[in-house]
Amino acid sequence: MTKPHNDPPPLQEQLCYAIYTTGIAIQRAYKPLLDALGLTYPQYLVLNVLWAEDGQTVGAIANALALESSTLTPLLKRLETAGLLRRTRNLSNERQVVISLTEEGRGLQHGAGCLSDTLLAASTQTPQELAKLNRDMRYLRNAIYSQVGGWDAPA
Repeated sequence: MTKPHNDPPPLQEQLCYAIYTTGIAIQRAYKPLLDALGLTYPQYLVLNVLWAEDGQTVGAIANALALESSTLTPLLKRLETAGLLRRTRNLSNERQVVISLTEEGRGLQHGAGCLSDTLLAASTQTPQELAKLNRDMRYLRNAIYSQVGGWDAPA
């Protein structure tokens, strides 16, 4: 008896590919605005986490972005060199590094608001349609994370 084939569907029919390339499309739409702010997309994500709550540990930021701390550290060093944040040791636990925005880092928040407008215009969707899509994607992400051992869904 021959074993049945379990070939993947064509790439264009795979949900993971659609999500992956949608992420790339969004980053390309954001790129001119991020270039004007002097940021890369991953740097923008880190700043977003800190704009929501300043003074977080490297581990908390990594968790929020679903990254390993070791992946995040070089990115944080570049943001510190750019004068957008400070890295300091936690006085009560020297193993932890606390990340805080500088005034310049806080100041970028107001200029970054135009990214939402860019996505709205580029997508040709209504705010309600994008909000529903966002909810659906978070639901899917959280469902997948609940089945993948050893990982928590990002914030």
